[in-house]
Amino acid sequence: MELDLLIPFIILIILVIYLIYTRTKFEKEILDSYENKFEEWKKHNTSNNEKQEYKELVGLVFKKGYKVEIELLDESAKTQLEKGKFSIKAK
Repeated sequence: MELDLLIPFIILIILVIYLIYTRTKFEKEILDSYENKFEEWKKHNTSNNEKQEYKELVGLVFKKGYKVEIELLDESAKTQLEKGKFSIKAK
């Protein structure tokens, strides 16, 4: 009587182990495949995300007597001027 239930239980355990093994093998193959495709994509990717900086006219500098005045054409540079984040180039 015990043998009648033991055989299906063993078959069930073997089936579960087989399914777990095949699933992990399949997941590993898929992961390796995607990693290889990603490496190929990195080799063949030619897009450069480097941003080129350019000069932009945001204001004019005038000297009036002993005082230097800056007239801003664009208000976005005002905070940088107030913080003192600028450089001076003389020719």
